[in-house]
Amino acid sequence: MNDRVILETRDLCKTFDVKGKGKLKAVNHVSLAVHEGETLGLVGESGCGKTTLGRTIVKLYKPDAGSILYEGRDIWQQKGRENLRYHKDVQMIYQDPYASLDPLAVVSTSIGEGLDIHGLYKGKARHERILELLQMVGLNREHANRFPHEFSGGQRQRIGIARALAVEPKLIVCDEPISALDVSIQAQVMNLLMRLQDEMHLSYLFITHDLSMVKAISDRIAVMYLGSVVELAPAGVLYADHRHPYTAALLSAIPIPDPDVEERRQRMILSGDIPSPVNLGGGCPFASRCPQCRGRCREEAPVLKEVSAGHFVACHEAG
Repeated sequence: MNDRVILETRDLCKTFDVKGKGKLKAVNHVSLAVHEGETLGLVGESGCGKTTLGRTIVKLYKPDAGSILYEGRDIWQQKGRENLRYHKDVQMIYQDPYASLDPLAVVSTSIGEGLDIHGLYKGKARHERILELLQMVGLNREHANRFPHEFSGGQRQRIGIARALAVEPKLIVCDEPISALDVSIQAQVMNLLMRLQDEMHLSYLFITHDLSMVKAISDRIAVMYLGSVVELAPAGVLYADHRHPYTAALLSAIPIPDPDVEERRQRMILSGDIPSPVNLGGGCPFASRCPQCRGRCREEAPVLKEVSAGHFVACHEAG
């Protein structure tokens, strides 16, 4: 990882209309930066907005406010060739390998589609590139002419990875890429992603709900809650010196392999109700569940502030 920022979100907001109720703030003033060559982990419970953020970054959704800068340029100001280049440079690996592949298309067609759109390889070179990509992700050359239903879940996810790599991207948004796989296969796919990152100098935005796993792959980790980033720190710092009570609750839920230690330790059990993400009030979104909540927390939303070098927390009580 170096200090060069490849992609940045500034005060990004994305809402959805909920009929008869108001607006759901899926992404609420999120500012993040992904550096060249790094993996930024993005964690949180289901429904916190992390997938919406990822899909907004790859332009599947248009934000309501804020901006996304790629190599310093606003992606929503780009047109024509610039826009096409962005779609080449920023790819996505989807959560569900069963749904993300066209069931009626053979593997070579799915992988080669991006090559055709961006005019990267033609004729025999195109075919050889597809075979090369299959080998890069641990599949065989003869798999090129098979259909998705002929593969296991882990193999399908490898096909999805090959498809993302085909256009030689610089940044890949990995949206829960192993959560739909068997535990025995998850480590293989993780090791593949880390190897490819080293070989191809990739940057990752790695979206997951699993804090126990994301430490192994991430340089920095951002924690999301109800559309907002509540803590951001280098991976080792987040685990050793977390400051937000929601991060503490997530970490306390991670099982410990030693049964004696697991039996003795105290877990942080959150009480209170999860507020509706529709029409959130003006206070801290975590206030109703927070054991450290004070009067100010219910009235004033905390801002993400730096508490030590590279460590940011959105909490009034964080020192």
